[in-house]
Amino acid sequence: MLKRIVLFILGIVIASYSLMFIIIYLNLIKMGYSFIEYIKYIFTNIECNLIFVGIILICLSFKNKYNSFSLVNTISRRLK
Repeated sequence: MLKRIVLFILGIVIASYSLMFIIIYLNLIKMGYSFIEYIKYIFTNIECNLIFVGIILICLSFKNKYNSFSLVNTISRRLK
């Protein structure tokens, strides 16, 4: 249970850190960048790509404890 709470909090922190940079870099549009150039710039920066890591950590924290929908667990139960 503690592991899931830590994963959730860590995911929120990483996602918000990344989202902060994405919002800060919106100033590039005002400086003359087109929207396509802005999207390319966002996808090339590592601090902006951390939003995916944060979302994955949040999703992992909601994962079922017993992983009952896993194919491996279903097969291993039938073999027993």
